[in-house]
Amino acid sequence: MIALLLALGSSLAYGCADFLGGLGARKAHVLRTVMIAAPASLTVELLLWPFLGASFAPATLAWGAASGVASAAAFALLYRTLAIGPMNILSPVTALVSAMLPVGVGLLQGEHLGVAGLIGLPLALAAVVLVSAGHGASSTRPSRTALLMALGAGAAIALQLVFLHQAPADSGVGPLIIGRAISSAVILAAAGLMYRRLGSEKPAYAMSATAGVLDSVANLLFLLAARSGDLAVVAVITALYPAGTVLLARSVLAERIHRGQLIGLGTAAVAVSLLALT
Repeated sequence: MIALLLALGSSLAYGCADFLGGLGARKAHVLRTVMIAAPASLTVELLLWPFLGASFAPATLAWGAASGVASAAAFALLYRTLAIGPMNILSPVTALVSAMLPVGVGLLQGEHLGVAGLIGLPLALAAVVLVSAGHGASSTRPSRTALLMALGAGAAIALQLVFLHQAPADSGVGPLIIGRAISSAVILAAAGLMYRRLGSEKPAYAMSATAGVLDSVANLLFLLAARSGDLAVVAVITALYPAGTVLLARSVLAERIHRGQLIGLGTAAVAVSLLALT
C-alpha cells in the first residue's frame, strides 16, 4: 500500500512538472527552460541529503550517472514534445512507452504480471495508436516529428527509471544527486555549444524552476516506491502522470479531446490499471 501511494504521488508530481515544463518551452528555446529546471531539481535533492542520507558506492555512481544521461535526454525531448503539442495526445504516448520498458525489466528480474498484466500490455499498445490517430481533418493531430520525439522521450524516461531502480537500496538519495548533477552538466554543456541558436527569448524562470522542483519530488517518490514494491507495478502506476498533464492542458490551454482520443485515453487507463492490479 505504501508503494502504491508513493507511486501515485510520483505520478501526480510528474504530470504537473511536465505541463509546466512544456508550457515554459513554448516561451523560449527548450534548452533555456531545461537549464533552469535541472539545477533547480538538483538543489532540492541536495537539500534532502541531510534528512534522507546518501552513499556514493561505485554501483551508486554508475547507475546514478546512467540515469543522469537518460534524464538529460528525457528533459529536453519531453519538454520540446509538449511545447509542440498537442499535450493531450503526446503526453499519454510518452507515458505508455515509459511504462513498457520497466515492465519488461521487472519480468526479466523475476516479477510476475499475471493474467491482468498480460491483457494490459497489448491494450497499452492499442492505446498508443488510438491517442495518436486524432479524429478526422478537424482535429489537432501530432506531427510525425512530435510523435517520434514523444516516443524518444518515453524511452528516455523509462531508462532513467530503470537505472534508478538498479542503484543499491541503501544508497539514499545518492543516485538522484549523481544523476541530476550529470544531467545538469550535460544540459549546460549542450546549451554552451548551441548558445548562438538558443535565441534571445527569456525563459519563464519561475515556471521552469517549479517544473524542476516537481520533477525532483517525482523522482524521489518513484525511487522510494520502487524500493518497497515491484518495478513493473510501480512503473505503470507512475505512468498515470498524463492524467495531470491532460487535465491542466484542457483547463489552461483549452485543448480539445475528440471521441477517438477519449477512447484511446480510456484504453490507456484500463491498460495501466490492469498492469497495476498485478
